[in-house]
Amino acid sequence: MTTRIERRFAALKTQGRAALMTFTMAGDPDYETSLAIIKALPAAGADLIEIGMPFTDPMADGPAIQAAGLRALKSGQRMTKTLDIVREFRKTVDDDTPIVLMGYYNPIYIYGVDKFLVDAKEAGVDGLIVVDLPPEEDDELCLPALKAGLNFIRLATPTTDDKRLPTVLTNTSGFVYYVSITGITGSAAPDAGKVAAAVARIKRHTSLPVAVGFGVRTAKQARAIAEGADGVVVGSALVEALRANLDKDGKASAGTVKAVADLTEQLAEGVRSARRVAAG
Repeated sequence: MTTRIERRFAALKTQGRAALMTFTMAGDPDYETSLAIIKALPAAGADLIEIGMPFTDPMADGPAIQAAGLRALKSGQRMTKTLDIVREFRKTVDDDTPIVLMGYYNPIYIYGVDKFLVDAKEAGVDGLIVVDLPPEEDDELCLPALKAGLNFIRLATPTTDDKRLPTVLTNTSGFVYYVSITGITGSAAPDAGKVAAAVARIKRHTSLPVAVGFGVRTAKQARAIAEGADGVVVGSALVEALRANLDKDGKASAGTVKAVADLTEQLAEGVRSARRVAAG
């Protein structure tokens, strides 16, 4: 049985274009605004939605996403409410757009792995990216997640050489997330040429789609990355668009949801134009 993630990438492959995957932090700056943003993403052009699970010690995240997590935690966001967002999205928006939860193992461990997997699957989650669980720890979460019918998506980086790559790809499903830079989220712009070469190298080891993230901020960058990858992931730029439209007290303003949706539309146009340019 195929998953939503697999079906979405297969459909986009037939269209000859890459996917746009957008990241937002669950509960940032509050539950209702976060839910409204996530509900708006498919219509704005997001092909897959990545939702951050707030955590107090996010080691791979840059300042923008760290701040988003802290805003969410301050507003009372917790794992049960993150799953509620997914559940509400499925009830009111669509049953087709893949949803991936991204974060760290600690909140899942505290929730209880078995309970989390049951509740996540029931809510409508399709995949997990847990950045601090290496392949050597697959028994902890990866294998149980796969058994529960969830894709487990692994990160490959510029320092993942050909000797390490097969280990990273073992038990990876849905797609491979290629981190385009060495460093934290949002810290630098990716080099499209180097990214395309890295994607090609990864594809020599796997038939899975390869999505590229970390550092993509503009429609132009998204278009360049989309020419050499199966997906483009944008997070920090969207989180910054949200932050820039909060009031002086850090509360959502009338334009907060629109700001994120507008940037998503621009990024989506960049991604969609890539294959047209390449084919044209």
